[in-house]
Amino acid sequence: MPPGIPYIVGNELAERFSFYGMRAILLAYMTLYLHQPAGGLNVFSSKEAEAWVHLFVGSAYLFPVVGGFLSDAFWGKYKTILILSLIYCIGHGFLACMEWVGDTRIMLLIGLGLIAVGSGGIKPCVSAHVGDQFGRSNRYLLSKVFGWFYLSINLGAFISGLLTPFLLEAKRESESMGEAIYPYFIWLVGEKGQGELIFGHHYAFGLPGILMAIATLLFWLGRNQFAHIPPQGRAYFSQLREKKNLRALGKLWIIFSFVVLFWALFDQIGTLWQVQARELERVLPEWLPIWGGYELLPAQVSAVFNPLFILILVPVFSKFIYPILGHVTRLTDLKKMGLGLWLMVLAFVIASIIQEFLDIGRNLHIGWQILACLILTASEVLVSITCLEFAYTQAPRTMKSLVMALFLLTVSLGNYLTSGVKFLLSDETGNSLLKGASEFWFWTILMAAGATVYLFVSKLYKVDEYLHDAS
Repeated sequence: MPPGIPYIVGNELAERFSFYGMRAILLAYMTLYLHQPAGGLNVFSSKEAEAWVHLFVGSAYLFPVVGGFLSDAFWGKYKTILILSLIYCIGHGFLACMEWVGDTRIMLLIGLGLIAVGSGGIKPCVSAHVGDQFGRSNRYLLSKVFGWFYLSINLGAFISGLLTPFLLEAKRESESMGEAIYPYFIWLVGEKGQGELIFGHHYAFGLPGILMAIATLLFWLGRNQFAHIPPQGRAYFSQLREKKNLRALGKLWIIFSFVVLFWALFDQIGTLWQVQARELERVLPEWLPIWGGYELLPAQVSAVFNPLFILILVPVFSKFIYPILGHVTRLTDLKKMGLGLWLMVLAFVIASIIQEFLDIGRNLHIGWQILACLILTASEVLVSITCLEFAYTQAPRTMKSLVMALFLLTVSLGNYLTSGVKFLLSDETGNSLLKGASEFWFWTILMAAGATVYLFVSKLYKVDEYLHDAS
């Protein structure tokens, strides 16, 4: 195993804690808790906040294109990651200081802008940096390590999904988790009355900032263990214009166009699904260890169960499901992604039916949304992890970071699509013109149409791998 891998995986775990922890609480903060320094409440409507969150996520996944160019052409992966990580840390500092100085909305936008530049810029470089540690002789380890890499992403997301929503919303209420842990933190937060928030947004946004600083330190410590692929300089741009490279990028983008639609639906687990979770019964069964009898926060549902299911499903797919399917058919990356698109349709069908029942006044338990989340996560395993490896192997050797950036650009475009639809279908008060379940069914039908077209397009794709020789 290449010696630099533990540093990259550790860096990714801490950085993803940072990003997903902040993102998990963004909607709740914007719609429930945002105050100006003078004390006045200044929140967004739910649909406005959903649109802004998707706009932020879209921007965070747009900057990988810039990071990919800087890395492959000028700075190299290591320098690009280190510089942009420092910008990332500054952005977290702005969020942690909101409501102390300045206009809170402006502080929020500046912080999110810096985080979008930093997190987006390093994304293609980190994933391509993983691939650079391997060559033809140890190619067989690449799938396993990309699996570990994805597990580290979701372990960080899982832990942050438990902690940051709790830090934002936990109150001193009888028989609540907040009341149970309050005596252990009174030294930190001071005296709090019944019904008061225990920690609040400074702690909730500050913890992800600390984790990003740790991620940056870990990456710096591994500097002498990495295999470094030098930047190409001006030669990079001449290679970019070569017909064979342009043809490879064009072929990949045909597949990526369907992944755009996948992300347009997937990332609504943190917005549309979170709003739905507020209407569901969220008290967990008493027989569950530790959390039994406690009420989940709406922001915790997607932030906790999606990464938890990833941690479970990645090894299950690798050891059981893929081998079983391999006995039935020749299981290519393209077939895996096609199956994943149809599972996304199924997940949204369940969420749509849940909303139908809520619209007629039925009281449903959060377990039904958790079931939909399980299927959505299986879709993620089949589409996102598979496409990450597929994109790296299909990328020309000198354009690995750029192709990783184009893969991440699918997340950006998917979120811009969602944001644009939400802004377009909102009235002057910020409320959606698609009421209740109709919005869920709209996305379900759109995904089904895309998955159907993919079945025909994927059969025409010719696979070509580009890997460097190990040394």
